[in-house]
Amino acid sequence: MTAIKSAWSALGGDPALLARLTTVAREGALDARLPVRQLARACAGVCALAAAELAARRAALGEVPGVRVDDGAVAAAFHSERLLRIDGRAPVSFAPLSRFWRTADGWVRTHANYPHHRARLLTALGLPRDAGTEDAAVRFAGLTALEAEETVQDAGGLAVALRTPREWRAHRQAAEVAARPLVERERLAPAPTRVLPPLDPGAAAMLPAAGLRVLDLTRVLAGPVATRTLGLLGADVLRVDAPWLPELPDQHADTGFGKRSATLDLAVDRDRFEELLATADVVVTGYRPGALDRFGLSPGALAERRPGLVVAQVSAWGAYGPWAGRRGFDSLVQVATGIAVTEGSAGEPGALPAQALDHGTGYLLAAAVLRALTEQSVDGHSRCVRLALARTAHWLTDGMTDEIRPVAAAGAPYTGPDAWLTEADSPLGRLRHALPPVTFAGGPTGWPRPPAPWGTDPAGWR
Repeated sequence: MTAIKSAWSALGGDPALLARLTTVAREGALDARLPVRQLARACAGVCALAAAELAARRAALGEVPGVRVDDGAVAAAFHSERLLRIDGRAPVSFAPLSRFWRTADGWVRTHANYPHHRARLLTALGLPRDAGTEDAAVRFAGLTALEAEETVQDAGGLAVALRTPREWRAHRQAAEVAARPLVERERLAPAPTRVLPPLDPGAAAMLPAAGLRVLDLTRVLAGPVATRTLGLLGADVLRVDAPWLPELPDQHADTGFGKRSATLDLAVDRDRFEELLATADVVVTGYRPGALDRFGLSPGALAERRPGLVVAQVSAWGAYGPWAGRRGFDSLVQVATGIAVTEGSAGEPGALPAQALDHGTGYLLAAAVLRALTEQSVDGHSRCVRLALARTAHWLTDGMTDEIRPVAAAGAPYTGPDAWLTEADSPLGRLRHALPPVTFAGGPTGWPRPPAPWGTDPAGWR
C-alpha cells in the first residue's frame, strides 16, 4: 500500500476521495536512505485532504475541493524550525549537551535543551551544574550504552542507547508499537451529532475549523505542529502551559503561528480550566501518557465532563509497553528504532534530514482531529485519537513506497526552500518563516495571526 493510501486508510477516510489529491514530486527534497520524502508528502497530503473534506461538508459542496501537495512546500515546512529567522537571527537548535556520545561499547544520544532536563542529565552523571561537554564525555566513556540510558532515565533525564534495526525489532517496546495502528481511533461516550455552522463557499478562504475551540496542552514539536495547523484552518487555538515551564523562545516562535499562549496552574486555577473545557471542542495533549490523568485529564474523564469532545494525544513511545511512561523526542526515537544506524555512515550514527517523525506525526494528528470532527457530524460520540512518534518511525522503516496516483507534475528538482518562505511582522520581530504545506482549492494560504510572546495572552476564548 502506498504512503498516502495507508495514511488515509489509518484515518478512516473514504478511499474514493484520494482522487481529489495530486502531488508535485521534486527530486532532492528531504533526501535520505529511508523514504522520508514519501512520509512527509503523505502526512501533509492527508491533512490537507481531511481539511478539504470537512470544508466541503460545512459548505455543502457537491464535491470535495482539490488538494495539491508540492514536495517543495512540504520540505520547507518540515524544516520550519531551522528556516525561521527572527530579525535576521537564526534560531538556537540543539543545546551543547543534546548530542551523540561515545560509550564504552557504542553510542548514546541525550536531549537536554530544557534547563530541567540538563540539570537531571548532569545529576545522573554526578557532575556539577556548570559542567561542560568534555566532563560529560568522560563520564559517558566509562559506561556502556545501556548503562548510560538507564542511569539518565532513572534520574528523570533523557538518553537512549543507539540500537540497530534488528536490535529494536527484538525489543518489547517495538513489538507493542508494531501491534498498534498508525492512528488509534476510539469512540468514547455517546454524544449528539455535532452541528457545525455552514461555511460560505464564496468567502475569500474557506476555514474548515472556523468556530471551533482547541485547548492546546502540548510541547515540542509534534503537538504544536498539529495545533498550529488547526489554527491555520480557522480554529481558536489556546495553548496553555504551566507558568514554571516556559517554552524555548525560538521554538515557540516557530510553532506559535495561528494560536494564543496563556499560562495556568492546574493545581491552583482548576476552576478556570474547567470554564475553558466547558466550551472547548478539542483538547490536544502532548505530555507523557498518564502524566495529566491526576488532573482529571484522561480522555474518558474529559469526555464525561464535556460530551462531544475530541481528545487528541501524541507521545514519543506510545501509551503501552515497558516504555509507556518514558519521556522522548524525535531525535531519541530515531536512535532507539534503528533509524540513526540506517542513516549513519563509517561507523558514525546519522539522522533524518529533518525532524520528520515530529512534523509528520503532527500533521497526522491534525488530520485525525479533522476526520473525527467530520465523523461527529454524521453520528456524534466523543472521540479520542492517539499517535506516537515510535509508531510513525515503524511506518517509515516498514517498506513504504511512493506510487500515489495521479501525480500532477514532476516539478523541477528541489534546490532549496526560498520559493516557500515568506516574511511577516510580529510582536517578536520581523519573521522569515515557511509557508504552510496544508491547503486546498479555496482554502487558507497563511495563518491569521503571527506568534506572540509566550504566556502573554489571557486564559480565555476569543
